[in-house]
Order: sequence, then C-alpha cells, then structure tokens
Amino acid sequence: MDVLDITRIAEGLREHTAGLADAASGPDPDTIVPTCPEWTLRDLVGHVGQAHRWAAAMFRTGGTDVAVELPRDAPADPSGWGAWLREGAAEAIAAQAANPGPVAHPVMGDAPSAMWLRRMLHDTSVHHADAAITAGTPFTIAPDLAADEITETLGLLTAPAAARLKPELAELRGTGETLCLRADEPSVPGWLITRTPDAAVVEYETRDADMTIAGPVRDLMLVFARRVTPDDAAVKVTGDRALLDHWLAHTAV
Repeated sequence: MDVLDITRIAEGLREHTAGLADAASGPDPDTIVPTCPEWTLRDLVGHVGQAHRWAAAMFRTGGTDVAVELPRDAPADPSGWGAWLREGAAEAIAAQAANPGPVAHPVMGDAPSAMWLRRMLHDTSVHHADAAITAGTPFTIAPDLAADEITETLGLLTAPAAARLKPELAELRGTGETLCLRADEPSVPGWLITRTPDAAVVEYETRDADMTIAGPVRDLMLVFARRVTPDDAAVKVTGDRALLDHWLAHTAV
C-alpha cells in the first residue's frame, strides 16, 4: 500500500488539527473524554499541542529520547486553544520541511523525519475523533488518510521494536490465525494480518480469513483505534469474532 507523500501528510495534519480545535471549542474544558476516560478535553488539547511542539524540536535537533508520556499543558483560556493548536502544527510542518533528514530514536533507530510527521498526523486525526465524540459532533476523514492511519498503526504494532518497548504486544503472536480488514472503498486494498509464532505479519490485500471485518474505511479506522466498538460501527464481522476481540484487547497500549 502506498504511503502518503509529505505534502499530503502536512495537509492532513493541518486539516485534523483544525477539526480538533473546532470540536474542542464547544464543551466545558473539564469534560471527560469518553474514549480517553483518564483525560479531560483540556488534557486532550494539551497533549496534541505539546506533541506537535515536541516533534518540531525533534526535527530541529535530529534526535529524541523515548517519550513515555508527553506533557498535557494547554493555554488556560480555552478561547486560545484553536490558535495554539494550529501554531503547533504549523511549527512541526515547517521544522520538518527545513530538516528533512533522518531522526535518531533510541528504540526505533534512525528514521526519516517524514515518518514522524506522519505519526503526528495520525495521532492528531485519532484525537480529532476523540474530541468530536466528546462534543457529539460528526467526525469525518478522507479515505486515504483513514487507510494510512490503519497501515501506520498496524506497522507500529507489529514492528520488532514495538514489542521491546511494549512487551504486552507479544500477545499478538499466534499459530497462523488470520484477520482480514476489508474496506468498502475500491481505492483501499485492505489488510491481512497473520499471527505467526514469531510475530504478527501484515500484508496489504484481502482474502479469505478466520475473521473478516468489512465496512467503510473510516469505521475500520475507528474500530482498530479502539474509539468505537465493532457493534457501534458500520461494519460487519464474519468468522471468529474472538480473534478480533483478542486483537483489540491487546492493542490497548
């Protein structure tokens, strides 16, 4: 599956930062985010804004330490959240454009700065969904962005470095069980996960599997990001539902 180019990544980051800012502008700042119940809306906004600024600093210096948890400090006045969020995204985009070389990470190794801007895009788009769910407003995302979010997340979860950082991801290994994600959109090839004894392996295709989940790619994204349950999404699950439930339970990291 093709990875988004840097222009599209930057465009998507601006779009979903603005969407998050708009969704967060309505409710009380101390409203609990139901999809992140340990966070308030203020925490959510703070996390995203600080993540963008952390990424910008990483691009400028060419390296970073492992960030277990970023600060969640947002401006005290919620009326300033929108501008602050947009400024952080713009700062990250500009810093990456000025420093397009590799970034050193102690676990993930050297990787292009574009990969990290892509991470900011998808972290932001999922948190845009969190804000929209909290506010009770619609969440929309273009199919190419939703598909790339799934691709990136599956790649991170199945990377060897991920299990070293999060040992619980070893539970995603198996004995050949297969899970298929089939998107309604013809432009999205889909995903096939095979749980082998050594690792979960992702292929970008669809075929018969032990469990298949099918529906709009937006809904597949929200299910696999654990923002909605399969029963609350516009998806159809066939085959061994326990395989899907197990995957979702063990990707709460």
